[in-house]
Order: sequence, then C-alpha cells, then structure tokens
Amino acid sequence: MPLPYRNSGSAAPPSSRSGRAVPHAMPLVAMALVVVLLGAFLWLLQRNERDEEALALIKDALWVEQNLHFQLASDEDKLERLAETLGRTEVDLRQFAAMARLVVNTNPAIERVLWLDAQGRTMLAEPPLPRDGTPGADGPPDDSLTRNDAMRIARSSGLRAYGPPYRIDATDRGFDVAFPLFRDGAFVGALVGVFSFEAMLTHHVPWWFAQRYQLEVIDVTGTVLGAKSRMVVPGSMAGPAPDPARSHVIPFDPPGHGLALVATAYPSDSNVTRTVLVAAIFALTGSALWSLWSLRRHIAGRLRAEEALREEHAFRKAMEDSLTVGMRARDLEGRITYVNPAFCRMVGLEPEALVGCGPPMPYWLPEEIDRAEAALQDVLAGRAPETGLEMRFRRANGERFDALIYEAPLIDANGRQTGWMGSVLDITERKHAEELARQQQERLQQTSRLITMGEMASTLAHELNQPLSAIASYCTGCLNRLRSGRFDTDEVAAALEKLAAQAKRAGQVVRRIHDFVRKRDPNVAPCSLAQVLEDCVGLTGADAARLGVRVELDAPADLPPVTGDRILLQQVVLNLMRNGIEAMARTPRGDRRLTVTVRQEGGSDGAGDGVLLTEIRDRGCGVAPDMAERLFSPFFTTKREGMGMGLNICRSIVEHHRGRLWFEPVAADGGPDDASAGTRFLFTLPVHAQPSGRISDQSAEAAE
Repeated sequence: MPLPYRNSGSAAPPSSRSGRAVPHAMPLVAMALVVVLLGAFLWLLQRNERDEEALALIKDALWVEQNLHFQLASDEDKLERLAETLGRTEVDLRQFAAMARLVVNTNPAIERVLWLDAQGRTMLAEPPLPRDGTPGADGPPDDSLTRNDAMRIARSSGLRAYGPPYRIDATDRGFDVAFPLFRDGAFVGALVGVFSFEAMLTHHVPWWFAQRYQLEVIDVTGTVLGAKSRMVVPGSMAGPAPDPARSHVIPFDPPGHGLALVATAYPSDSNVTRTVLVAAIFALTGSALWSLWSLRRHIAGRLRAEEALREEHAFRKAMEDSLTVGMRARDLEGRITYVNPAFCRMVGLEPEALVGCGPPMPYWLPEEIDRAEAALQDVLAGRAPETGLEMRFRRANGERFDALIYEAPLIDANGRQTGWMGSVLDITERKHAEELARQQQERLQQTSRLITMGEMASTLAHELNQPLSAIASYCTGCLNRLRSGRFDTDEVAAALEKLAAQAKRAGQVVRRIHDFVRKRDPNVAPCSLAQVLEDCVGLTGADAARLGVRVELDAPADLPPVTGDRILLQQVVLNLMRNGIEAMARTPRGDRRLTVTVRQEGGSDGAGDGVLLTEIRDRGCGVAPDMAERLFSPFFTTKREGMGMGLNICRSIVEHHRGRLWFEPVAADGGPDDASAGTRFLFTLPVHAQPSGRISDQSAEAAE
C-alpha cells in the first residue's frame, strides 16, 4: 500500500556524520599511502637501475674504444712493416703486391693499400683502382688533396699521419693513414692505408656489444660516418629504438680530426618487463580503488536503505499502535503469526500468548468452538465471506463481545500466499444499539396498536352492538315462541342458528381485537387476502358511515391465498383505509368514496405464482410533493394527533412479507395529475407457493 508523502526530517547530526566519515575515509587513506609508497619504491629502483646501466655503458664504451685502438694499432703495424719493405733499395714489385694483397685480405678494416711516389702519383694499388682512378662515384671531390695533406705531414714529421675522413664509396666512409718512405735519407713517396669505418666497426665490435648498444662514429658536425647496431633477424619485427638519453661519447683519437664514438643503449628486456609490471601494479591498484569506491558506495546505499527502513518501520509502528481495529495474521495452517496492540487489547491477552497459537483459540467461546472451527476451515479454504463474518469472542476476564471479521489473503514479496490477514472490529456497542432500536421499534408498534385499538374502540362497540342486539332479539323471539306453546320447531331452530352465528361473529370481533393489541410472534400461514379486506371493511364500516364515506370493495372470490400473518395484514389495510377516510374530510360529502380493490398479477403465463396487488384509493386532497419523499419516514405525520409511525410500520410489515408498498397520485378524470383527485396506496404480496385453493372462512379462522 503506498504511503502518503511525509517529511522524514531525519538528517543526522554533524557529530554523528563526522564520526562515520573517519572510519569510511581510512581505507581510502591507506590505499593512497600504499600507492605513494609503491611509486616511491619503483622510482628509487628505476633510478638505481639507470645508474648501474649508465656505469655499464661507460665501461663498455671504454672497452670497445680500446679494442678499436688495439685493432687499429695492429693494422698500422702491419702497414708500417710493409712500408719498411718499400724503403729498401731493391723492391720486388710482385712480392710487394702479394704482401699488400695479404695485408688487405687478412685485415678487413683496411680497405686498400696505395703506394705513392714523392709527387703523390699512385705507383701501386691493392686492390687495383678503377680505370677512372677515383675510389667511387660518390667519393670526395678530390681525395688526393686530403691524402696529399697526410703525405706532407708524414714527410715533414717522418711519422705516420692520419687524414681526415672522406667518402670512399657510395655507402662507406673512411680515412687514410700515410707512412712516409725514405730511401737514403731522401723522401721517395708514401704508403697509404685506406681504412673503412663500416668494416672497422663490423669486424672489431663484438656482437654482444651491438645487441646492447648502438655504436656510431661521428665527425665534428655530427654526421654519422659509420655505425653498428643490433642485428634484425629476417622475418621478425624490429626491436625498440635506442634511447638517446642513455648514450656516451668518447673521442676517437687516433685518427682524430674531431671524430668521436657514440654508444647509445637499447632498452633492455628488464625495462620492458618492469614497465609491464609497473603498469599491471598500477592497474591493479586502480582496480582496487575502484572496487573500494564501489563498495563504499554500496555500503552508503545500504545505510540509506536501512535508515529509510527504520523510519518506515517507526512510521508503520506508530500507525499500527494508533489503530482501533484489531489485526491478526495467520499462516496457511491457521496458527497466529502476528497480532497488533488493538487486537491484544480487544481479547485481553499479550502477543506472546497469542503468536504461535493454533485452533482452538483462547478467545473462542466454549459453546461455539464447532462454529468457530467451521469458520476457520472456510477461511483457510478461501471461502471467507466478502461481507465479513460475525462471531462472538471472549476476553481474558471472561467478558464476551461481538466481532466482525474481514479476511484477506496474505501475499509475500514473491507473490505467494503465506497465510491470511484478518481485521477484527468490536461491534458490541453497535449490536447493543441495534437491539435497543429493535426493542424501541417493537414498543412503538405496540403503542401504535394500542392507539389504534383506542381509536377503534367506539367503532368496535358499535360493531359489537349489532350482533349483541340481534342475539338479544333472537333470544326474545325464541322465548316468546316457546312460552306461547305455539311454535314451529324448524322456525325456532333457524332462529337459534342465526343467534349462534351472531354470537360467533361477536366472539371473532372480540378475539381479533385481543390478538391485534397483544404482543405475540407472527403467525404465518396461508390466508385469504379477500377475507382480510372484507373484515377490514366491516371494521371501518361504522366509522366510514359516520364521516359519510362510501366504502367499495372489489375482491374476487377465486383469488389465491397469500402467506402471512392475518392480524398484521389487517393492521396494514385498516391503517391505509383509515388514512384514506380521514384524507377526504374536506371532500364534498357526495364525492367521498373509498375504493378497495385486489387483483392478481403475473403467474397466468406460467412464469410463477405472481402477486396480489391491493389498491386503496381515496378522493382526498392528495399528498403534497414536498411531503412525498418523507411520507414513509419514522415520526413524520400530517395529523395533529398522529405519531408518524403508521406508514413506516405498514411498509415494514409488507416488506417482511416479501412485498412492496408505495403510493401514487390519482389523475383527475380526463385531465392531468391533480392532487385533488386523490391518492392511491398500493401494496403487493406474493401468492402462496402451494396454493390450496380459496381458503374458506372456517380454514382462515382455524389459521388464526
């Protein structure tokens, strides 16, 4: 059931919020500290590793620089010995060429050996020069100039001299080492060894160094003259590029001329692994933070839900305690699972004494246990009446009370029925009020009968006067005939029969008055409505004659009987006839006419026994429209001495006999409805279910 909106007004105080915020923030602070410490540890680890890697780079760069110098010095020694051979007086050119070829073939860093005369012309070249005399298509514009400079330095110093770097072919660069040749103290030329940077790095730098570092030879302008880098296996993807931030530069002297060796380290596999691990650690840390944030959000949601649930429980508890209707829940086997305070107050027992109890319940009446058990079984079978069930219970102190119970299925959150919920109303006061009203109505009916009896007393006295006078006359006549001694037996017998008939009539009048005014249970039996009307006409005949009203009765003799109390029906008809007679007080005396008719309606076509419709029509002043709606209301009357209960009692009697009573204004002859044309009261009574034919006077009297 949706609850109406209400302002919860349950904002937590600041102190309690701050008290809850500290424990909630501790996991976040701890996780943040873990992340900071982990980052610091990784930073220190990386810095130490970089320092170690830088130190190793320097060591390896120095080692390779010394190795190149060693190899260069070894090659220079071989060229120097070859130059000493040329300094001799007699030179065997073929032998020298063989020696030069051997030097070139066994020392891959030496690209070519040249023998130049004193003017710089090439006397011998091994391997031979191309026909155009140039070392390569992309060689320097004039390598002889740089070579001549080296020759002049070597001639002037008498020592080996190094030339500046130059392009020796399209893909390689190199430099010259010139050895001066003196013969008999005279300069006769020079032996030049052409060294290739690429060949030098390729053959004199070990593979493991190339796997770790990229080694380059650069000049003063930064141009790369030769390089050796990591070998790439065909078909595999190239590795990461060298890190420019991790490089070391060493001057390459000799050959000098501003040359330098640059060693640049490749990222190691350990760095990649560490990077992956760091990324994984930070990803896991982020995941943990996200999980912690989600958990905290979930906990906050649960706390809000619990707070809302507590508020809802408090609200429902207050609403439940304020109820005056008892609530009782039972499971599918009839055991009590819940009671509210109102029900406990109603039966005078504590909840602990009620919850868990099964039939018979402690508040059932001992003499009505079977009825209560049957009602419980009907409820458990789903046959609880929708209009409620009235039962009588007893309190713990023995007091009894009337209860009205409404039962409804108890459905849980999954849509399954788990029992029955009943609301119990204490209707003891209401029942007591109804009983008082019923007794009051009976007293009013009794009073009405007494008043009617009083009003009819004078009329009945006149009615009784007629049979008594006839009896007295018949008795006198019979005595006179007997005393005279001259009488006819048949004539006296006929007079005595009439006398007996008049005595019986007087007795009926007296008994009818006695039954009418005394309180008794209704005597329901088949009775003739036509005879009831005849009796009523007879009772009101004297009063009608006194007021100048002509009473006309139209009651067929073959009417079927109705089921009812003859005396009560007489009261209805007498009341309606007396009202009609009194309503014509202002009607011209010649027009005062009261018509009483009865006819059967329905039943002739086989649709049932039908009803008898009785009409009592007067020619009085009619009923004003403003009084029409209140005409049957209790204590409403238009008479000065009336009590306003006559028509109300009449309608109750007719409805008690399963009939209907109403009135209609009578239209004037040939014209529209006119109040002055009178009123007709009509009532219906159902025909007796098993009609036994017209009831004779004797049978009707026997029924009374």
